[in-house]
Amino acid sequence: MILRGFTTISFWADDVAAAVAWYTELLGIEAYYLRDGPDGRLAYAEFRIGDSEDELGIIDRSYQPPGAASGPGGAVMHWHVDDLDATVQRLLAMGATEYQPITPRGEGFVTAAVVDPFGNVLGVMYNPHYLEVLAARG
Repeated sequence: MILRGFTTISFWADDVAAAVAWYTELLGIEAYYLRDGPDGRLAYAEFRIGDSEDELGIIDRSYQPPGAASGPGGAVMHWHVDDLDATVQRLLAMGATEYQPITPRGEGFVTAAVVDPFGNVLGVMYNPHYLEVLAARG
């Protein structure tokens, strides 16, 4: 198998410290890894979250690859949440803006996406398949 699993998603921020504070509040946990750049300012932080301890990295936008989109766009990676409505409301209350409204996709799958205050698309989803896989793991 070529793709074996999700490892890290990277989000960009002009102010990494502010982004880390925002995600710390959202997730209810501290970043487990912090790294300063050559100028002494925080340049990278990483959180381990979810059932598989997936990694969310926050990187100083100055390291963004050339030609990368300057605004929200591209692929949307969705995180499973148990209460989609409450999660979206919390994200909006924390200053995120709607990117994609809550959208039923059929067979119990429901998605939404917001843009965080730093310009990154954060997808959230209620995904019954995710729960089935998790239950099968025991």
